[in-house]
Amino acid sequence: MENNLFALQYALDTFYFLIGGAFVMWMAAGFAMLESGLVRAKNTTEILTKNIVLYGLACTLYLAVGYQLMYGGGFFLFGITELNVDDVLASFATREDGFNGAAIYSPAADFFFQAVFVATCMSIVSGAIAERMKLWIFLFFTLAMTSFIYPISGSWAWGGQDVFGLFSLGDDLGFKDFAGSGVVHFVGACAALAGVILLGPRLGKYNERGEARAIPGANLPLATLGTFILWLGWFGFNGASVLKLSDITSAHAVAVVFLNTNAAASGGLIGALIISYLKFRKADLTMILNGALAGLVAITASPDTPTPVLAVLIGLAAGVLVVFSILLMDKMQLDDPVGAISVHGVAGLLGILVVPLSAEGTSFLGQLAGAATLFVWAFSISFVVWWLLKRLFGLRISAEDEYQGADISECGMEAYPEFSNKKV
Repeated sequence: MENNLFALQYALDTFYFLIGGAFVMWMAAGFAMLESGLVRAKNTTEILTKNIVLYGLACTLYLAVGYQLMYGGGFFLFGITELNVDDVLASFATREDGFNGAAIYSPAADFFFQAVFVATCMSIVSGAIAERMKLWIFLFFTLAMTSFIYPISGSWAWGGQDVFGLFSLGDDLGFKDFAGSGVVHFVGACAALAGVILLGPRLGKYNERGEARAIPGANLPLATLGTFILWLGWFGFNGASVLKLSDITSAHAVAVVFLNTNAAASGGLIGALIISYLKFRKADLTMILNGALAGLVAITASPDTPTPVLAVLIGLAAGVLVVFSILLMDKMQLDDPVGAISVHGVAGLLGILVVPLSAEGTSFLGQLAGAATLFVWAFSISFVVWWLLKRLFGLRISAEDEYQGADISECGMEAYPEFSNKKV
């Protein structure tokens, strides 16, 4: 009878992990819709191509190399060893904590859940360098990011191992990043920032005086749909990071994470709405969308510990901060068409730093040191990779191709051919 209960627990936790991973995979669609809505019509096919190809590349490279670097979990590319049911049941039976212990689930489920996270990280880079980078250069960077840069940073924060014999952020600093404000979002934004610096702004984005010119996206309904998809997918992103569902304590923790994730997103939306109205006397939809996403990013570092009120305040702060960050980026002439660096980098950093407000055993200095470590690693290595690609192949499409649109030069087709005589 006890073995049957253990088997049921294993099955429930594995199934929950898989469903959470499927929700996170659906976030790839959210990024694709959000980014294609915020770029100009003439660049839509190219950004959609980037988003779907990066997903396939990320999953394959993580399968072949990344998972081994991050967790020492074996090379899944060459097959998964058949499950020994007796060994699994024995591992349950020998534990003193019984059903209330750490989750035990299929290693294949663990890999799948981790793989969709690395694809999410790479999606952040896609939007920041949109509308002027060569498609194949972006894909070359995807290889480096998903097979090496992201897995190494993840190993320091989550892997429980010391890849370079240096340190473990959790063990040495008390660093907490529950579901990836730092490892996924901040690291992705650091890589994007390095690329944006070397790539330069879109043609016509800034005038002779350095003032930014608004370049509206082609499809705000699509961008809004993408935000709703991401909001939904975040329940898998944060909720399944509890890693377990099959006992009362874990089920309650999952519910708290869902509640706080939704509360922070709502707070971020409200914060961006208020600030955009105060700044522009308009309800700026793009700022509102980014505010909701900023709230989601900020709560991801510790969605399991704040009260709902604190979760709303964290989201509110992220929503306010992201508006000012986007404006500051333009003043610095760092052209980010979708606001990805502000949403995932600035709000991600905020999320890391506010963890000690509710999570015992963490400190501001420990969180700050962890964030600094992730920044130095992700930004510096990404900068080197982008720089090498620039020297060897060049990062940008030609001025003529940029004017015509990357859809034609990079993909040979348009997303909206019936409007081909009217360039946006």
